[in-house]
Amino acid sequence: MRLDGITIGFGVTGSHCTYEEVFPVVEQLKSLGAAIVPVFSYSLQTVSTRFGEAGEWAAKIEQVAGVSAIRSIPEAEPLGPQKKLDVFLIAPCTGSTLSRFAAANTDSPVLMAAKSTLRNDRPVVLAISTNDGLGLNMLNIAKLMNTKNIFFVPYGQDAPHVKMNSLVAAMDLVPETISAALKKTQLQPVLIERWQRSRAE
Repeated sequence: MRLDGITIGFGVTGSHCTYEEVFPVVEQLKSLGAAIVPVFSYSLQTVSTRFGEAGEWAAKIEQVAGVSAIRSIPEAEPLGPQKKLDVFLIAPCTGSTLSRFAAANTDSPVLMAAKSTLRNDRPVVLAISTNDGLGLNMLNIAKLMNTKNIFFVPYGQDAPHVKMNSLVAAMDLVPETISAALKKTQLQPVLIERWQRSRAE
C-alpha cells in the first residue's frame, strides 16, 4: 500500500499518554509517500505532563512532517476553501474532542480542520483514545460513526479489568484505515480485541 500524492492533515489532541504510540504513525505515513500537515490542539502545545514537556511532542512531529504545524483556529480555517487536504486524521482523538465534534463545536484548531475537511466532502478519520468510550462518550461515538465521511480506526478496550469504559484505537491500523477512507469505506472490523492483541504483541 502506498499513499503517494496524498496530503494528510494530522490532528493531535490531548491524550498525552498516547503520544508515544502515535508518533510512529507520522513516520509510517511519511514512509508511504504521504505529505503530512500537522494540526495541534492547544493542549498539546501548552500542557506539560509526566509524558513530556509542553511542546516536546509537537516539535518531534513537525520535524518528521518537515513543515510547520497549524496551531490556531484562524490558521486552520483556510484548509476548507483551499481544499488542501485529501483526508484529515485525528490521532489521538480524546473524549472531549469526540463530544465537541459530535456537537459541531469548532473551538480548536483540530476541530476547525476537521470541519474544513468535511465541507469538501472528504474523509475524516478518528483514532480514539478515551477513558469514557463505553460511558458517556458512547453516544458521541455512535453519532459520529453514523455521520457521512467520518471513519474510525478500529478500536477496543485497552485495559478492561482496571478501566472498564476505556477505548483506544489500534494505531498501527491508521494507514489501512486512511486507505479505505479515501475510497469512502470503513475498515473492518471496527471493534477489535485490543487488550488481547496488545498482550500478543
